[in-house]
Amino acid sequence: MDHLFLNVLNVVLPVLICAGIGYCLAVFHAPFDNKVIGGIVSKVGYPTLIISHLPTTKLAVGTFLDMMTAAALAVAAFGVLGFLALRGLRLPVRAFLTPLMHGNVGNIGLPITLLALGDAGMAYTMAFVVVVLVSIFTVGMWIPAGEFSPKKLATSPIIYAVIVSLILMATGQSLPQPISRSFDIMGGLSIPLMLLTLGHTLATLRINSLGRAVLLTALHLVMAVAIASALIWLFGFTGTERGALILCCLMPSSVATYLFIDQHVPEYGPDVAGFILVSTLTTIVVLPVALAYWI
Repeated sequence: MDHLFLNVLNVVLPVLICAGIGYCLAVFHAPFDNKVIGGIVSKVGYPTLIISHLPTTKLAVGTFLDMMTAAALAVAAFGVLGFLALRGLRLPVRAFLTPLMHGNVGNIGLPITLLALGDAGMAYTMAFVVVVLVSIFTVGMWIPAGEFSPKKLATSPIIYAVIVSLILMATGQSLPQPISRSFDIMGGLSIPLMLLTLGHTLATLRINSLGRAVLLTALHLVMAVAIASALIWLFGFTGTERGALILCCLMPSSVATYLFIDQHVPEYGPDVAGFILVSTLTTIVVLPVALAYWI
């Protein structure tokens, strides 16, 4: 039991330490531009990480596409269940559906699955990251804004990075070595920058209603367990695939969604901030339990 606890601690603690450093940067008012760093990660870091990592994992294209399909179904299920729950609780859908739908699979999911499940686990998580990021920057923006804009989807670098990666995986080809090494370096920046940004952002959030934040966190966790269990049964996932799917579904609400809520429905910004903060802190307990007893 002690050995199991130590293994779980070795997975979770590095993530918490890196995010904690970002938190300290905010506390001590060190220069840190979330918007600039977020843009670098989404436009350069994620695409290069995908292209540099996916073709080398020896995953079959069909297997990767299966995980992408599962991820799309997970996001859709969170959306449907979240919509029904918010209607039942009489909470505004425009404010709370986007953070309920989208987990923080980038900032927390990638490093956790890399440490817990290795390169293959990280590759499966990338399938989830692609789907969630595309959804965040399309549906996730449209819901609070109340408008539809397919241009965001067509201009997303992540879409093209996935296409390139799938071609390389299917053909067994690789990029020229100078390009491959450049992508390795740029992609390697993504995870530490994401964790620093996560900690810095959490330090700047202000909670309005703690009770509502706890309620939404509990709702999100119940939905996550139900959706992960259903998808494992539906796809017959085992081993690393199963572990990656469970961890991705258990991720807390994405920090990125707060920006859209604050922009389009600012009166609910503090409530959403509270939900994101509480759900993120809850993972300190949820992830060790999942790693020890479910994965």
